[in-house]
Amino acid sequence: MNLAYFLGLLDRFFTEPVWLISSKKGTVIMEIRDKVVLITGASAGIGLATVRCFATVGAKLALVARSADALNHLAKELHSQGIDAVAMPADVSDPKQVEGVIEETVRRFGCLDVLINNVGQAVVGKVADLNPDDFRKILDLNVLGPLAAMQSAIPVMRGQGGGLIINISSVVSKMHIAGLGAYAATKAALNMISDTARDELASDQIRVVTVYPRSTATDFGKNALGAREQQRQGSSSPTDTPEMVAEKILAAALHEPDEQYMD
Repeated sequence: MNLAYFLGLLDRFFTEPVWLISSKKGTVIMEIRDKVVLITGASAGIGLATVRCFATVGAKLALVARSADALNHLAKELHSQGIDAVAMPADVSDPKQVEGVIEETVRRFGCLDVLINNVGQAVVGKVADLNPDDFRKILDLNVLGPLAAMQSAIPVMRGQGGGLIINISSVVSKMHIAGLGAYAATKAALNMISDTARDELASDQIRVVTVYPRSTATDFGKNALGAREQQRQGSSSPTDTPEMVAEKILAAALHEPDEQYMD
């Protein structure tokens, strides 16, 4: 998969979905219905598809993104379908705002069962020409944002006896694609945080899953920072739809593998 292709693309499992959660008291069966799920980057692309996917199985939804108008419109749409949802506009690259949305979620719903760290952005540029300021921006958003969300959610989940964290990475973190080294580096960092947290939090019944989307038909490539002439190139044949990726995220919530791929 080359850079131009990547940037240009950029059966529910059960009728009544359940989680099988191991605890000190044994295996507990929990329905996703009525569980509180916080999703970042909820206003577009994979995040929006994930919101709608979890809504169909009756989750209570905390919607986080920078666009207040888009979030409020989405929340109204969900309310009209009988879904309990709250719009919480925030910039995930700001740790204080992240802490605030976690606190507001708990005030609004009383708990936080699932945190889905989905928001992210790419930067385009070969290592020799990469703009360090652009790299810092996506480090704040792609790595420090999810870290802040985890650090705010973990005490809540410990206090309630457990929870699930799903971090959305990318298959490019396992690849070497010219021009995408900085983006891949941020996702590789997120992978390591996820892997380490999984071990550290196991005794608290907090599970951590990493999801690896591949090329997806969203505006992700158009919104990338960096070399615009490279971003305009690309194929018109996307690999996956956001809805397909959202189904895989739901599968991750159902089955809780350490890693969830698209195949």
